[in-house]
Amino acid sequence: MMLHTTKDGKPKIVKRCTYPITAKESVDLIVTDLAVIEVRPGRGLWLTEVAPGWTAKEIQDLTEAKLHIAKNLKEIEL
Repeated sequence: MMLHTTKDGKPKIVKRCTYPITAKESVDLIVTDLAVIEVRPGRGLWLTEVAPGWTAKEIQDLTEAKLHIAKNLKEIEL
């Protein structure tokens, strides 16, 4: 799990990586303190779960990359 944003509130999930990529297409799931996002090759990033008290719009506002919202979006069970 990682924090969804940097200490100064900037998105960690970005449109394009600025660091050298060492293992292209090796990530299929991103888990942050606010969301669970599936990485679907050729289909983009899919928001599947949100933290309690958060909406899909609020998560998208904190994410630079475009998120597709899963039809069965649910709240993360703690």
